[in-house]
Amino acid sequence: MTSLSVEILAADAAEPITSAGNAQLGIAVLAGIAVIVLLITKFKLHAFLALTIGSLALGAFAGAPLADTIKSFTTGLGNTVAGVGVLIALGAILGKLLADSGGADQIVDTILAKASGRAMPWAMVLIASVIGLPLFFEVGIVLLIPVVLLVAKRGNYSLMRIGIPALAGLSVMHGLIPPHPGPLVAIDAVGANLGVTLALGLVVAIPTVIIAGPLFSRYAARWVDIPAPENMIPVRPSEDLEKRPGFGVTVATVLLPVVLMLVKALVDIVVDDPENGVQKVTDVIGSPLIALLAAVLVALLTLGRAAGFTKERLSTTVEKSLAPIAGVLMIVGAGGGFKQTLIDIGVGQMILEFSEDWSIPALLLAWLIAVAIRLATGSATVATISAAGLVAPLAEGMSTSHTALLVLAIGAGSLFFSHVNDAGFWLVKEYFGMTVGQTVKTWSVMETIISVVGIGFVLLLSLVL
Repeated sequence: MTSLSVEILAADAAEPITSAGNAQLGIAVLAGIAVIVLLITKFKLHAFLALTIGSLALGAFAGAPLADTIKSFTTGLGNTVAGVGVLIALGAILGKLLADSGGADQIVDTILAKASGRAMPWAMVLIASVIGLPLFFEVGIVLLIPVVLLVAKRGNYSLMRIGIPALAGLSVMHGLIPPHPGPLVAIDAVGANLGVTLALGLVVAIPTVIIAGPLFSRYAARWVDIPAPENMIPVRPSEDLEKRPGFGVTVATVLLPVVLMLVKALVDIVVDDPENGVQKVTDVIGSPLIALLAAVLVALLTLGRAAGFTKERLSTTVEKSLAPIAGVLMIVGAGGGFKQTLIDIGVGQMILEFSEDWSIPALLLAWLIAVAIRLATGSATVATISAAGLVAPLAEGMSTSHTALLVLAIGAGSLFFSHVNDAGFWLVKEYFGMTVGQTVKTWSVMETIISVVGIGFVLLLSLVL
C-alpha cells in the first residue's frame, strides 16, 4: 500500500472536522457539487478553480471552520499530486516520444497494411488500445483522427464503422487502465493494488471494447452515414521525418511498463512472501514510478534515437511534453483536495452508515455515484476523483481483488453518457463533422455502452473472485 493510501485510510479513521448531522452533510455534498457544476457549465470556469471554490463551499455548508477546510483541501491536493503527479508526467513524456518519433504512425501503418475489409474495425480498435495505453485521451484522438479519416476515405468505409472502434479503444483505456490519471487517483484513494487493478482492468476492458467498438459500430454506421470531412485531414506528426522506429520495438516500448506492473502483481499473488528475494526485486521494478521511468529511458533510445533525434531535440521533446499537462495536474490535485474535504467532514462515514441499510452492492453504489457526477460535470476525471473520495470507506475490509473492482466500477461510471458539457463530445463532433444529434447517437451512446457493459463485467467478476 502506498504512503498516500495509508494517509487516506488514516484520514478516514480520524474525527470529522464538523459535528454536522447526516442530513446537513448530505445537503452540503449536494450543494458543493452543485457549485462545481454551475461554475464549470454556466460560468465556464476552469475545473481547477471550480473544484477549489467547491471544496471551500462544501466545508462552509457543512459548518466546518474555514481554517480546517483549507487545511483539508491543501493536504488532499498535496498528497494527490505527490502520489500521481510524477506518474502523469512520465506518461506524458512517453506519449510525446511515441507521437513525435513516428512510433505511433509506425504501429498504425503496420497494422493497417495487414488488415482490410471486415477486419478493418478490429484493426482500428487494436491500434487505439495499444496507442491509448500511454497517451491522454485528447492526445490519442489528435493522433488517430487523421488515420481514421484517411482509412475511411481511401477504403470507402463508413466513417462511423472505422471511427467508433478507434474512439472506444481510447475511451476504455482512459477510464479503466492505469497510468491514466483517473484510475491512478482512484487506486490511491481506495488503497487498491495497482498491479491487480491493471490485470483485472484488462480483463474487463477487452470484452467491453469489443462490444462498444466493432460490434456497436455496425449500428452506428446505419444511424449516421456520413463521409470523412475533407477539411479535417491534418498533417501526420511523422511526415517530416526521414526515418522512424520499427513496429516491434515500438510496441515493446509501449507495453514495457504494463508488463513490469503485471509481473509484480503475478509474483505478489504466486510467491506472497515479502521477504522473498524475487518478490523484493519485482516489487521495485514493478512499482509504477520505476516501470514508467524505465519505459521513458528505453523510449529515449528505441523511439527518439531511432528516429534520428539529436540530444537537443530529445531534450526539447521532453520539455514540450510537460507543459500541456500542467492543467491536468492541477485539476487532479484540486480533485484530490475536494476528495479529502469530503472525507474530513465525515461524508465517507455517512455513506458507509447509509450503505449498511441499503441492499445495493458497494460496487454498484460506486458506479452510480460516478455516473451522477459525470452527468453533472462532464469530466470523467472529476467524476472518478470525487466518487473515489465518497466511497473510499467502503474499501475497508474488502479483499485485494474487490478493492481493485471498486476502482474499475468508479472508472466505468465516469464514462457514462458524454454530452454537451464534456470537452470530448465537442472534439469528436468537430473532427468528424457531425451535428449535435449525430454525435449523441454515436459517441454518447458508445460511451454509455462502455459504462454499462463495464460495470456488468465488474459485477460478474465480483461473483467469481
